[in-house]
Amino acid sequence: MISQRNFLLGLSSASVSAAVLPGCAALDREAGFLPLFDGQTLNGWQLLAGKGSGYGVKDGVLYCAKGGGGNLLSNREYADFIFRFEFKLEAGSNNGIALRAPLAAGSLAYLGMESQILDDTDPKYAKLKAAQYHGSIYLIAPARRGLLRPVGEWNEEEIYCRGRHLRVTLNGKVIVDANLNNVTDRETLEKHPGMLRNKGHIGFLGHNDYVEFRNLRIKELPVAEVNNVPPAGFKRLFNGQDLEGWKGLVADPIKRAKMSKDELAAAQAKADEQMAAHWGVADGMLIFDGKGQSLCTARDYADFEMLCDWKIEPKGDSGIYVRGTPQIQIWERDTPGNPKRVGSGGLYNNQKNASEPLKWADRAPGLWNRFRILCVGEKIHVFLNDELVVNNVTMENFWDRTQPLFPFGQIELQAHGSALYFRNLYIREIATTTDPKSATPPAAPKAPVKKGETKAN
Repeated sequence: MISQRNFLLGLSSASVSAAVLPGCAALDREAGFLPLFDGQTLNGWQLLAGKGSGYGVKDGVLYCAKGGGGNLLSNREYADFIFRFEFKLEAGSNNGIALRAPLAAGSLAYLGMESQILDDTDPKYAKLKAAQYHGSIYLIAPARRGLLRPVGEWNEEEIYCRGRHLRVTLNGKVIVDANLNNVTDRETLEKHPGMLRNKGHIGFLGHNDYVEFRNLRIKELPVAEVNNVPPAGFKRLFNGQDLEGWKGLVADPIKRAKMSKDELAAAQAKADEQMAAHWGVADGMLIFDGKGQSLCTARDYADFEMLCDWKIEPKGDSGIYVRGTPQIQIWERDTPGNPKRVGSGGLYNNQKNASEPLKWADRAPGLWNRFRILCVGEKIHVFLNDELVVNNVTMENFWDRTQPLFPFGQIELQAHGSALYFRNLYIREIATTTDPKSATPPAAPKAPVKKGETKAN
């Protein structure tokens, strides 16, 4: 039998435990978080394209001034993270949280991502689109409404970014839970290359309205990558072990379309034999010895996002053919065929549309580079080493400039007389109204290829 004294001591211990446990849970919930704002200065932040008085600090609060704003961005970049903060609105206030954004002025809702900060209750916002209200990933993922506290009260918010998974929690309730890989609308994909970024800056996007922020803290989440193991939502194009899923190059798309089944089979067998003599696999890399023809995927693709790591030797030259069409350029500054000494990633064979990359983002020969390529319809986005070098540019049909880019086709790694190395080739197919099995094959050219257009480089 338990004595009354021991029973009371047990109750006392239980009461102490009950009092301590909630505090421990709160501490655990904040474990690993670091402050992003020191409460006194704007150290650690940069203002780009500031307006009016921009941003200021008072009484431990970071504020966007009335009639001010601009892009206030963290000095550091972040990949996967949990960002927590508090904010307070005035009537009609409008601001935004920049996510994985480049260090740039302008509308980072497109070049990065923006989670909206907005007084949803103001009548002037009554006719916004669903993905423009508070918490929404601007014009990408709409938020649940009705959970903002009254204007003038503090709100608590958490933004979770893990790969392509974004979750926004407002005052304890989840208002956005989105997988960006599920975004398949072509117009959205074309206008928002920033949603493809896997790291960038956090910040505030002011729109001339007064808004207060405090208790900014962040927890970085570990990002692990293993070669030739695809990220969520992607499939391997190259397994790191052999040439399964690849074939040799036969002619061009128009000529292949004219071949009989038997002619194509014979030509393919010959091309595969040649391919095996010059393409191989070692140490998880796809290697080309500098001789022979291009390497092609065994199947066709329509709309897709592709990841590709590549490296070249000095004066190396190659490219990625999209739907069998040249090309997203790979080369280095001193390659003989690069008289303008521009970087990789440009759409080399374009004539009417932009052909050069927006910036130089290449690493030195012998170092690995990474492409992230989005192909939707005729439009192409290209990131090189996390820098946007092609932004929503129309890719022209090199084989017949009277036609648009073919609706589907094989992906090719271009052979151009220099040794090449590839790894981490992944693809994410995007649902499209065009079915490669039922679509009309590429038509014959309506006009002959003009002099000077025969070299795809």
